[in-house]
Amino acid sequence: QVQLVESGGGLVQAGGSLRLSCAASGRTFGDYAMAWFRQAPGKEREFVAAINWSGRSTNYKDSVKARFTISRDNAKNTVYLQMNSLKPEDTAVYYCAARYGGMVVGGPGYGYWGQGTQVTVSS
Repeated sequence: QVQLVESGGGLVQAGGSLRLSCAASGRTFGDYAMAWFRQAPGKEREFVAAINWSGRSTNYKDSVKARFTISRDNAKNTVYLQMNSLKPEDTAVYYCAARYGGMVVGGPGYGYWGQGTQVTVSS
């Protein structure tokens, strides 16, 4: 079992920045690919970003590629999502997810999920 706890969400004005953190416990963090997903009200959950076990390979949703950065610190068992130039359409609950093995971009590939953290971007 892997337990994931997100933090760092909040209310920010358009153009602002937030950094989300996801602390993992329970298994060897370095064995897991990590990802961030988000779900806006009335919409399906969508992929945002993923990172492989070493941090050397990443993947992003096109609309966030130039603004968001995913990173990880295996010594701290933590994955981060730095979000810059935030837009109102980025408003959603953001979820951290873990997958044993390689990085994928689809939600069903991830077996462990956090409880989510709310990000609200005002215009």
